[in-house]
Amino acid sequence: MQQRIYHGSISPELIAQGLMAEFGRDGFRVQRLGDPDHVVVQIARPEWSTSGGQTSITVQLVEAEDGVLVRLGEQAWLGVAASLGVTALSALRNPLSLLGRLDDLAQDIGSLQLSEGIWRTIDLTADALGASLELSENLRRAVCSYCRTANPVGAGSCQACGAPMGLEQPLACSNCGFASPAGTETCPECGTLLLAAAS
Repeated sequence: MQQRIYHGSISPELIAQGLMAEFGRDGFRVQRLGDPDHVVVQIARPEWSTSGGQTSITVQLVEAEDGVLVRLGEQAWLGVAASLGVTALSALRNPLSLLGRLDDLAQDIGSLQLSEGIWRTIDLTADALGASLELSENLRRAVCSYCRTANPVGAGSCQACGAPMGLEQPLACSNCGFASPAGTETCPECGTLLLAAAS
């Protein structure tokens, strides 16, 4: 399951509306389920698709602290993988059989691109609303290790007790937006190297 966290003035409902608008006009079957805090959007290939099974992706949109957690389901890949496997086996037995499956192969590749299109739509929607994978100002707080007071990111000393803040600043993964404590070298969610920790 792929997931990202978008921080800022964004809600599950706003992302769902962006997905419904984008994929509803391109012949996909799109439906929205759930309530405003936890929305599920299902996006499926058109019914007339003959290859790759009925490829569909489920997008879970969950309200998170000052943002939205987005998860893409993996069930879409099973039908595509099976269809690509049939194409590969047929080609091994008889290379000329590829000629009869060119349309199926093109459709399978289109199905693999569906999740990329979903992420692109979500990124554009988030960007239009001023949200991103970067920590929002509300979450960009460093907690003083001496008196436990929250301070703005970048503060040299604690606003309450004056102690040096040092490297207490939280980090956000540039790949998935997961917030990690200071000193974390790799994102615990997706394994991406956190640049601030590496320098």
